[in-house]
This record gives sequence, structure tokens and C-alpha cells, in this order.
Amino acid sequence: MRALSAKSLRCLSPTALLLMSFVAEPASAQFISQRTSSAHVLEGNWQSCQESPAGPYAERVYDHVVNGVGQFEVHLGPRREFAIFAGVQDEHREHRSPENLLKPYRVAMQGTRAQHRWEIPSLKLAFAVTLGGGARTDCESWYILLEPLEGTSQ
Repeated sequence: MRALSAKSLRCLSPTALLLMSFVAEPASAQFISQRTSSAHVLEGNWQSCQESPAGPYAERVYDHVVNGVGQFEVHLGPRREFAIFAGVQDEHREHRSPENLLKPYRVAMQGTRAQHRWEIPSLKLAFAVTLGGGARTDCESWYILLEPLEGTSQ
């Protein structure tokens, strides 16, 4: 899409400008950080959307690296799937793999709601996810929180 100049913007009606603001962006994996505490490793809103009308839902992988060493990776999506693996690697890992520290790895729906909290003692972490509301049927929006287990320090 070509950028509009100030002159061409003045020629557009207010209604046209309003309609342009509602143009949907392509579906993709989106994470918006919303850290409320510096102690939290990862906190925010994760959105997994279908990449095409009949296609798969998007996934995002967060690599947690300390002093240049990969500690663990967190897989957000696709859709209701989550995974945490010790260490970091370039190859994708299957969420149903025994190396996934989250059991179950797929969050079950309870009516129109879904949430789950895992404790991962080997990494001294707790991971919680809660399905949020959304206006699009081709996306799932999750609030996620990855934090140290109580009584531990990261």
C-alpha cells in the first residue's frame, strides 16, 4: 500500500479516513508485552491467528537467553498449544514431544473459557495462560505470564 501524502489526506472525507482505520491487517502471530513487574520473565497478550481462511494458526517462539546462553524456549501457539523446552535450538520441536515440560500442552476449553497454570520446578518457573475475549473468529487472544516460582529467584 502506498503512503498517502498530507495533500491527498486533506482531500479525503472524514468517513473515508474512518473506514481506512478499520482495514484489517493480515493475520499473524502477535505478542504485546505488558510487564507489570521486572521479576516476570514474560508477560503480555499473545494472539494466534489463522494465516489464511483454511490455514493453520500462527505460532511464536521466545528464546530466553542469559549471558549468551540459551536457557529455555517458550512456544506460544498455534492456537491453544503451549510448550517450554530446556535449552534453545534452531529446529522446531513438536509440542507433543516428551521434552515439552508442559503437560498437558494443549489447553482445554471449558465452555467459552480456557486457562491453565503449570509449575516447572526444573526451571524454577510458573507459566499461566488465560484465553481472552476477541472480536475476530479467526484469532485466539491469550494473556500469558511466565514468572519465577514463589520462593525462588531467577
